[in-house]
Amino acid sequence: MSCSGKKVLVVDDEAHLRELLQNLLELNGMSTSCASSGEECLLMLESSLPDLVLLDVMMPGMDGWEAFHRIKEKYEGLPVVLLTVRNHDFDRMMGLDILKAED
Repeated sequence: MSCSGKKVLVVDDEAHLRELLQNLLELNGMSTSCASSGEECLLMLESSLPDLVLLDVMMPGMDGWEAFHRIKEKYEGLPVVLLTVRNHDFDRMMGLDILKAED
């Protein structure tokens, strides 16, 4: 399956990470849009649905966990990949609980 032409929404509060992900995705033929917060992500989803959301967990304001839950409530079936640099058991448990809830 080709990824060419797929639309990806990149959500991260750190500009350099958004740009890095955006460049990598576009080099592989995908189109991207970017948001710098959970709130901005939800606003963008109102106007256009991507094929995938890459969502940072740790952001000020509405964090990635809250944004994820709101996305799943409103846009069932929209794939979301959670990104984090944290390596704590709590974060793993949160992720596993989310996956269990979706089975």
